Amino acid sequence: MVDFDAYERELWDGRASAYERGFARLTSYTVGPLLDAAGVRAGARVLDVGTGPGVVAAEAVRRGAEVSAIDAEPGMVETAGRNVPGADVRLAVLPEVPFGDERFDGVVGNFVINHVGEPGAALKELRRVVRPGGRLALTCWRMPGSGALAVVRDAMEVVGVPWPDDIPVTPFMEYGEPEAFKELVAGAGFGDAGVEEVDWEHVVDPEEWWETGALARVGSNGVILSRQSPDVVAAVKAAYDQIMARYAVGDGMVSLPAFALLAHGTR
Repeated sequence: MVDFDAYERELWDGRASAYERGFARLTSYTVGPLLDAAGVRAGARVLDVGTGPGVVAAEAVRRGAEVSAIDAEPGMVETAGRNVPGADVRLAVLPEVPFGDERFDGVVGNFVINHVGEPGAALKELRRVVRPGGRLALTCWRMPGSGALAVVRDAMEVVGVPWPDDIPVTPFMEYGEPEAFKELVAGAGFGDAGVEEVDWEHVVDPEEWWETGALARVGSNGVILSRQSPDVVAAVKAAYDQIMARYAVGDGMVSLPAFALLAHGTR
């Protein structure tokens, strides 16, 4: 059995630039609602977990918060430090958090909890660093993935590309619906737990989405595609183009639906 956390470290190694150009733009939609749910405002002490290129951290700094951030990938830490010079950005792998007890008024994580091998253990560790009365807010994708998250996978299924035995599925799969996500947060000791569904449209150039996702080896779909022969990749691209045509909105752009969950709770 493949260790999920070890796989994640290999998956994201060196992917910071490609992620920043592609998926970070998709996930930026939830930044405002995420920070609002955690009560992030001027003077608040905030921890951004899985900061990636620092999009959430940057908005928290703009709001006047005192921001710390962690990520498990050195390239992401470097990128976030460059993008958000006002934040204390550190390398750390959940469920370990390199800060003292009750340090933060709020903890936020934008699409990171689904990349953790033990989500329950990670949430308990996040609770440790939140002060009494402080807030937690996390986003995740609705499971199973669809819309913007799944177009490459859907194209591979059309061609018949199988899911390899050595690529694990996220352990978070069972929590990717509202009630299960809520119960996970409440089970970690957070009160007033709640989950909202967040949907939006991501307008993007389909060729750019292909380049920054599929060909840049971002995510498991990109890894699987990178293992295929040129003929198979070409067939997947043809299927991808047909799928993308359904989402065309003019000027060569597509509008891809995105479906997420926003969970929150109070310590």
